[in-house]
This record gives sequence, C-alpha cells and structure tokens, in this order.
Amino acid sequence: MEESPFKGKTGLRRLLNATRYSAEGLGAAFRHEDAFRQEVLAAVVLIPLAIWLGNDGIERALMSFSVLLVLVVELLNSAVEATVDRISLENHRLAKRAKDIGSAAVMVTLANVLLVWALVLAQRL
Repeated sequence: MEESPFKGKTGLRRLLNATRYSAEGLGAAFRHEDAFRQEVLAAVVLIPLAIWLGNDGIERALMSFSVLLVLVVELLNSAVEATVDRISLENHRLAKRAKDIGSAAVMVTLANVLLVWALVLAQRL
C-alpha cells in the first residue's frame, strides 16, 4: 500500500507542517461549514461566560471544555461528510448512515453542553 510522502517528516518540520495543516483545516471549516461558524460564534460568547459564571477552576474548565468539545466533534463530522462526498455524491444508505451518525455525535455534544451547564449552574439554586 502506498504511503503519504508527508509521513517521513520528523522533528520541527513535522511540527510546522502539522500546524499549517491544522490552520488550513480550521480555515476551511470556517469558510465552508455554516454549523461550524455558528458554533464558533456560540463559543466566543459561552467560553467567556463560563469563565465569569464558574465559581472555581473546575467549573470553568467543565463549562468551557463542553463547548470546545462541540467544535471538535463538528470538525470530525465535517471531515466525514467531505470524505463521503469525495467518494460519491449519489444517495446511498451507507453514506446517509455515516452522515447521520456524525450529525448525531454533534447533537450529543450539544446536549452535553446543556447538561454540564445546567448541573454547574443548578448548584447556585
């Protein structure tokens, strides 16, 4: 099986390449994925709010991490969708399943945000 010519890079060159590829991936997601842009906007609001509302580092970390996790899962979902579309644009039950499962993963992380925030903020009642 043929391997990527980029796999042989090591050390600082590998780190620089990985950083550039990651930045390109974030940029592509922001340019091409409406959901990612909406979730970034929510994170820009919610993470400072988490830092302000959290009583201690644990609460702040839990609330912030739950929001960041949505972005991570959305990036993975977008990667799955792009890969499926690259393979074929025809309607196929397995393509639909892959996309639906990715979407469900995002939904679960959004529910996690609600649960974490509700549990942390309910302590104040």
